[in-house]
Amino acid sequence: MPRRPLALAVLAVTLCSASLAGQNNWVYYGQDQGATRFSTLTQITADNVAKLSRAWTFHTGDKSGFFESTPLVVDSVMFFAAGNGFYALDAVSGQQIWKVAAARTTRRGVSYWPGDQRTAPRVIASAGTELFALDAKTGKPADGFGDDGTVELEDSMNSPAAIYKDLALVQGNKPWIRAFSVRTGKLVWTFNLIPQPGEVGHETWTDDGWKTSGGTNVWGLMSLDVARGLVFLPNSMPGENDYYGGDHHGDNLFGTSVVALDAATGTLKWYRQIVHHDIWDYDLGAAPTLVDVVRNGKTVPAVAQITKMGLLWVLDRTNGEPIWGAEERTVPQSTAPGEQTSPTQPFPLKPAPLARNAMKKEDLAKGITPAHDAYCQGLWEKYSIADSGPFQPWNDKQDIVLFPGAVGGGNWNGVTYDRPLGLMITNVMNAGQWGHLEQATGGRGSRGGRGAPPGGGPPPSAAAVSAQRGASDENAGAAPTWRKVTPEGRRFWDPKTMYSCQAPPWGELVAVSTKTGDIVWHVPLGSFPELEAKGLKTGTPSLGGAISTAGNLVFIAATVDSKFRAFDARTGKELWSDTLEAPGHAIPSTYLGRDGKQYVVIAAGGGGFLQSPTSDTVVAYAIK
Repeated sequence: MPRRPLALAVLAVTLCSASLAGQNNWVYYGQDQGATRFSTLTQITADNVAKLSRAWTFHTGDKSGFFESTPLVVDSVMFFAAGNGFYALDAVSGQQIWKVAAARTTRRGVSYWPGDQRTAPRVIASAGTELFALDAKTGKPADGFGDDGTVELEDSMNSPAAIYKDLALVQGNKPWIRAFSVRTGKLVWTFNLIPQPGEVGHETWTDDGWKTSGGTNVWGLMSLDVARGLVFLPNSMPGENDYYGGDHHGDNLFGTSVVALDAATGTLKWYRQIVHHDIWDYDLGAAPTLVDVVRNGKTVPAVAQITKMGLLWVLDRTNGEPIWGAEERTVPQSTAPGEQTSPTQPFPLKPAPLARNAMKKEDLAKGITPAHDAYCQGLWEKYSIADSGPFQPWNDKQDIVLFPGAVGGGNWNGVTYDRPLGLMITNVMNAGQWGHLEQATGGRGSRGGRGAPPGGGPPPSAAAVSAQRGASDENAGAAPTWRKVTPEGRRFWDPKTMYSCQAPPWGELVAVSTKTGDIVWHVPLGSFPELEAKGLKTGTPSLGGAISTAGNLVFIAATVDSKFRAFDARTGKELWSDTLEAPGHAIPSTYLGRDGKQYVVIAAGGGGFLQSPTSDTVVAYAIK
């Protein structure tokens, strides 16, 4: 991988110090470090958004998919990661300033550090197992950072680092969170997400499952409460097998949990487990969004966490307590050999579920098309599919359909917080998953290692190292395990059309009040044109998220129909749309260019887990 940028085009652009106090820029993936994804810009409003048109289009040359980058913009310079490298563009013209060629880049983008009197601004990025610090003006390796601008992580990142003061807080595929100096690349602290002996939560891994289990990492996006010095982690599920946990009994902290750490030291402050002993692939990926909630007449600082289950957890930012209460409810238990599911699971009392979480035969879609109705009815009867409710465990003797499935509900898209309106806005899809368990040998593949890396945190125990080596040597002697099998198709929809087999809506945009915890409005998101022509507004699957603005607007792409849309944030009414080259399975951003115009930009890469068509475009819009 080249360590020097390819000077494919050079523009005479001067990078001024970022004005972090204002919102003309989009400095962090979430606009601010609290991931609110809200902009105070008002040039584009609900009254004039219909005049929005394409200002420029940039092609990266890479159509491999998983182009989910949120473009960052600082003083009219745009930074993002694509599948073939890191880019800086003129955010007004769309012309390339610099490119650093790289492979296996972090799919959801890069981070920006504004620098100070001692050190120039830097772009923090990753590719493969390396962490990069690039000079923001030139793209060259940053002086004094690691080995010629890179640090070996012995891990790989899926989402950009969170930036706290002069620390880059780094996630990855292994069960730890680490903080590196953005100046030197030196490791500052490590927090173990699978608690080691003597650490909080270690007792929730019974039968020594902590020694060999993977997962329990952060693959999604983190957020910060800078004033309180807290970083919030959305943690993944435990184990190497998404649908069977017989090798790691117990509740398995900090699996599928929101965890708050002291951002300067990595010290645990609080945690809230969202799923006990997760065997549904319900891991968290969305950044916990900072919101202010009115409770008993008082404003409470909180974080909002949307989940794959379609449940929106709103937690007190200082202690992790649910704002509107929660309860443990009895749930069905697994009959799979060797499995021990939790007798109860936690549910927030408010808001109500934002997505379907139960399915009966009577809920099958009717009146979509004769062929579709027959397909879904036939599928249910052919496999004698059983009804299911929340947290129905996978069965080794019976096909079930589970709502939501492993893609959600919600996903890594998260929540945008419109503070003036007091609304938490998110997109959800009603995508089911069906099948049964079958016996297999070995797990589905490791999702992470154990313990801490050299130089930070407690090392893994000798027993853990020995067990890990034994597990990875060969699978021939591994204990029997179980895998989920879907006899035909991919999810609970017709694979030829992607029409879901349950009654619509199949995808929605939802707004929840921070004052009451009630759903204020919800509207279909996405369309199948041939169904809409018949008057059927079904919505579609979506991956990617929304932003909101003081112009009373919500911008979102995300849907499989390749549309980029604007909605009225007050009512959910669709006001504008344009067709992209491929679905924008990403989160857009908005900024004020040096020409005085407000722009909205989206990476339209397609591909991903919804297997959408792919493209290599970044598209910017403005009112001409």
